Amino acid sequence: MSEREIARAVADGELRRLQRNRFVAESVWSDLWPESRHLVELSAAAAEMRAGGGVAAYESAGVLHALPFYRHIPDAVHFTLPSSRGMPSRPGLRRHRDRLPDDHIDVLFGIRCTSLERTVFDLVRTLSPEAAIAAADAALRQVAMRKDGYDEAAAEAWRERMIELCGRSRGMRGIRQAEAAIRFVDGRSESPGESVSRLQLSRLGFRRLMLQVAVPGPSGKDYSVDIEIEDVRTFFEFDGKGKYLDEAMRSGRTLEQVLLDEKRREDWIRGGTQKRLVRAESAHIVTPEALAQRLSAFAVRPPRR
Repeated sequence: MSEREIARAVADGELRRLQRNRFVAESVWSDLWPESRHLVELSAAAAEMRAGGGVAAYESAGVLHALPFYRHIPDAVHFTLPSSRGMPSRPGLRRHRDRLPDDHIDVLFGIRCTSLERTVFDLVRTLSPEAAIAAADAALRQVAMRKDGYDEAAAEAWRERMIELCGRSRGMRGIRQAEAAIRFVDGRSESPGESVSRLQLSRLGFRRLMLQVAVPGPSGKDYSVDIEIEDVRTFFEFDGKGKYLDEAMRSGRTLEQVLLDEKRREDWIRGGTQKRLVRAESAHIVTPEALAQRLSAFAVRPPRR
């Protein structure tokens, strides 16, 4: 395309300018999730940079490590540079000044970025607590989840390394929030919705929260329940829309079949355990108060805080 054609396409809303010489079709952009959009933004910024232009960091490293954003849309691509270099930030590109040890740097998809542990450290210091927990849970899941189950030893070793990193970084922004998040993180959470549900339940005063609880099913195969609130003998499940509306997640089943299978599963779990089962959606976990209201509809009362 000529410069004139590009300018006209941008003016008409057919192309979106990401960097000086990088564009994306608006039809493609509109179909992407925030994480994928930021990956496109990062790719454009990295392609415009000279060698040694910095290390992708914060949310920009997060998308390379496949970490989720919970109710968070990055407002810029983030790069970290040595403190001796004074390159200013500009709209859409934020440069952080910091010296990164060699073991805090990785290369993914040809882009230099902060390591998984350093990325989590930066995110849990700077994001909202909800977004921080969702990202940290996903990172720990990458570290500790195996084909044969969750590796508790690997998870605790990771947690100890992260707490040690926090201890060496006193005085940096958000260290207190970072330590609280690292102590709370659990890689058994399978989605941001489950992570935030667990955080809001803990804020309501529930302390005995068991994740991915196995309940024997009718055919000898266990059902897995997201969370058991042992304080009140209640199962809790986060109900994302994906398993109903996403054809890939339905594994060839119709929506009607998915709903019927879920009803049979829920009836079996309730009947076999004699415990309540509460389902919550995204709107129910935005705040602790919203979740408390949802729980109260099932006669579940949070403990006094």
